[in-house]
Amino acid sequence: MREIVFVRKNEAKWKQSEKNISDLTPDELAESFISLTDDLAYAQTFYPSSNTERYLNILSARYHQLIYKNKKEKGGRFITFWKYEVPLTVRKHHTKLLYSFLFFAVAVIIGVFSSVKDDTFVRLILGDSYVNQTIQNIENGDPMAIYKSGGSTSSFLAITINNIKVSFFAFLYGIFCSIGTVYILFQNGVMLGSFQYFFYEKQVLSESMMSIWIHGTLEISAIVISGGAGLVLGNSLMFPKTYSRFQSFKQGAGDGVKIVVGLIPVFMIAGFLEGFVTRHTRMPAVLSLTIIFVSLSFVIFYFILYPILLDKKQQNHE
Repeated sequence: MREIVFVRKNEAKWKQSEKNISDLTPDELAESFISLTDDLAYAQTFYPSSNTERYLNILSARYHQLIYKNKKEKGGRFITFWKYEVPLTVRKHHTKLLYSFLFFAVAVIIGVFSSVKDDTFVRLILGDSYVNQTIQNIENGDPMAIYKSGGSTSSFLAITINNIKVSFFAFLYGIFCSIGTVYILFQNGVMLGSFQYFFYEKQVLSESMMSIWIHGTLEISAIVISGGAGLVLGNSLMFPKTYSRFQSFKQGAGDGVKIVVGLIPVFMIAGFLEGFVTRHTRMPAVLSLTIIFVSLSFVIFYFILYPILLDKKQQNHE
């Protein structure tokens, strides 16, 4: 697009953004700021050192100063991060998240298939200690008793820290041209597939799922999304498009970090559920299904539907 066409297309919106900035609501302020920074990024790419770029840079700086000028507004920034920035970043990379899900799903199938073909595969993946303990629990009539071990608080902290660590590895390993991220997804997918087949083989699959997926719905979804962030990082190095490789990497790293940091509350909730709720293996099925359904609905809404709706809303205002 020629610069003059770009200016004519957006001039009215920019002029409107200059008026009464201090009177804007937090939502309007955030929406205008995101739109301006997107236009600024476009101008920096296609019209570097132009008057258009300088104008947008100055206008964006005014919004930035207003948003960050005091502690109260930093609190608003905290809300804006999860209300706008994370969903819009996720929407921008929905395709990578889909690829991450497909890699993970294939790995789950491989885990199941390998367990069917080789009786020792489950022990290889899960370890003899876990398998032997679980078999003993099944014989005692409580297949999920292993989740009752340890204190609730200590389990919550340990699980949450471990899950966050896994998510950051899934992201950071994307720097190896996405291969590292695919490896993490493959590793966790195979583990899940063999894990679930083990309970199927012991004829306690439904009971295991009613307990495991209380926390697993959020935990597994977050790992897959972290894998998507890793693919964003890897693709930014391999496919810089119109940017320099360094610029592309900076953008990919920034977007990936934003997605992974946005997942921290999800991992905290998953850790809380595993530490405090999953251990109640005899809870009513209706309660278990309700927690699973609410968790799945949240993932679908916040990471799929809401980003699409927010993106469409932003486009309609441009």
